[in-house]
Amino acid sequence: MEEHATLNEFEERLGRQFRALRLSDDTDQKTLAEKAGVSLSALRNLETGSGVSLKTMLAVLRALGRIDFIDMLAPVPTVSPMQMLKTTKTPLQRAYSPRKPRSHA
Repeated sequence: MEEHATLNEFEERLGRQFRALRLSDDTDQKTLAEKAGVSLSALRNLETGSGVSLKTMLAVLRALGRIDFIDMLAPVPTVSPMQMLKTTKTPLQRAYSPRKPRSHA
């Protein structure tokens, strides 16, 4: 889906993804709603993209065993950009030969 999609289009897409997850788990709506602790209408709203609370979405993800999806929204960086700056050396601009010691005459 592209950046210019409307919020409704994003909700519908998310709903289709939740429905696909439920069906791949071979679970009917009533069973999943009970397992998630949400109303059947809340689950239907989620699957149709008709608006849903974040709590409902998280409860359904947990019931589907897919709470790991949250990590995809905001992954924890494995490398700190600031640490990279500290450890990266500035490349030399030119090569220097060792200086010869001065002789005092």
